[in-house]
Amino acid sequence: MQSQSETVKQDAHLISKLIKLIFFISVIKYGMSKDSYLCHIKWVRPWTARSGNIKFINMIQAKKAITVFTMITAAILLLAGSGCKKDNPAPTPARTATYNLKVKDVLGITGKVTFTETSSTTTTVVITLTGPVTGGHPAQLVANSAVEQGAIAVTLTPVDATGKSSTVVSMSYTDLIAYDGHINVIKSVTEPGVILAQGDIGGNLLTGINKSYALTDAGSFGVTGTALFEKRVNGNTLITISLNGTISNNVYPASINLGSIESVGGGPVKRSLNDVNGTTGKSYTNIRKLDDGITAVTYDNWLVYDGYLNIYQSSVSLGTIICHGNIGSN
Repeated sequence: MQSQSETVKQDAHLISKLIKLIFFISVIKYGMSKDSYLCHIKWVRPWTARSGNIKFINMIQAKKAITVFTMITAAILLLAGSGCKKDNPAPTPARTATYNLKVKDVLGITGKVTFTETSSTTTTVVITLTGPVTGGHPAQLVANSAVEQGAIAVTLTPVDATGKSSTVVSMSYTDLIAYDGHINVIKSVTEPGVILAQGDIGGNLLTGINKSYALTDAGSFGVTGTALFEKRVNGNTLITISLNGTISNNVYPASINLGSIESVGGGPVKRSLNDVNGTTGKSYTNIRKLDDGITAVTYDNWLVYDGYLNIYQSSVSLGTIICHGNIGSN
């Protein structure tokens, strides 16, 4: 398919040829008209066939030819610029962004949420679930990351029996794809604590940039694992602790301390992490600031942080470290 610029060049070339042709025809017509008219003058009205009168007649004929040529040329140019274009530019498609909704409290239910720009001030939010969906499940746009939870920012249209929900929200597309929030799909109004599926959106989307640190046994507890630091779009950090050797139904506190595991006596706790679930061996913590509530810390800060991570035996045995590992600059 030709591009619009190529089409315009071809049209301009064609118009140029037409103008030259019209000019040539006009000149020929003018010459024939002049001879015929002068012949008429010579035989019918000889008194006009003087040299002065002939020059005057020639001038009139030339003006007529030029006028006709100009009018035809102007008409062609007007038609060419009035919209007779072969390739009209396609309309700009609406901007969209899609985020995954992961299984939460009910196995087998996942999905996705899509934001589509509706206008400069509104966005259409479409939720699509897959799995054993029966319908009538409340949906919410919630502040903060899914790990933190938060206040409901917008109540969305409930997911129906087909697993679908569509809502036009009074938020611009630009604001929504940078929003510090997440989507929750709830089991029912009578069971608001049971989340079918949820997913981070906007500024909380994970970038794919991450760093993993090894956690080693701190004695003879048989507990090892990893601490995964993941960068979000907004610069915050999701820390996922994954342990092996934990006891089901136990809870293990965790923290990031100043210094290294080689520090005599250990360093002070700078950031408390969510407890590790002994059954799953997992802990998830979103970090914006240190425990003082003032010092902001980003993913990039953690990469050079002078610290280490501790896993404790229990909340009543914080003096007993069962697993630990250096992070950042250590």
